[in-house]
Amino acid sequence: MGLNDEVGRRLKRLRQDAGLSLSELARRSGVGKGTLSELETGRRNPTLETLYALTTALGRPLSAVLDDPPPGVAAGAGGVSGSAVTAVLLERYEDEGAATDVFRVTIAEGATQESAAHVPHTTESLMVLSGTAVVGLPDAPQTAGPGGHAHWPADAPHFYSAPDGEVQGVLFVRYPKGASSKGASLEGAYGLPRD
Repeated sequence: MGLNDEVGRRLKRLRQDAGLSLSELARRSGVGKGTLSELETGRRNPTLETLYALTTALGRPLSAVLDDPPPGVAAGAGGVSGSAVTAVLLERYEDEGAATDVFRVTIAEGATQESAAHVPHTTESLMVLSGTAVVGLPDAPQTAGPGGHAHWPADAPHFYSAPDGEVQGVLFVRYPKGASSKGASLEGAYGLPRD
């Protein structure tokens, strides 16, 4: 099963479990109903921005629709891409207080990607491996070079950029338990059966 099929299958299951129609999830997320239908059937490549819009509308972490990389897959292989960022899920971790997604990310040289707000109280931290990233809130940008890091609230619009060359890094996205978006709960976000 390919990435498109797997993401579509998981997305459809999350939507149905939330009791939402295609039309209602499209309305809540701002993603067109036709696009959503094509994503659920695996006929469309998902972008990072679209998947974040959908999972945020469902009150779920991005990892709820992504699968762990198969053993032996190198960081940077596969993943999901946005206008500037390619992210590969490395790990998901859950404790009593939060769920954390860990991604290996590449930010394309000279590109900027804007990200909509995630569920309330979500935070992001980027550890830069190479290059220099400018990230965070538009009114409080942070610059981090190799070995450096940045941390910002991700429940507000934020951005990622690599003005001086490609950036390689590790991104941590922490979603507090009990946070919700438009009535959806994060409780049980990792309760999806693994096929």
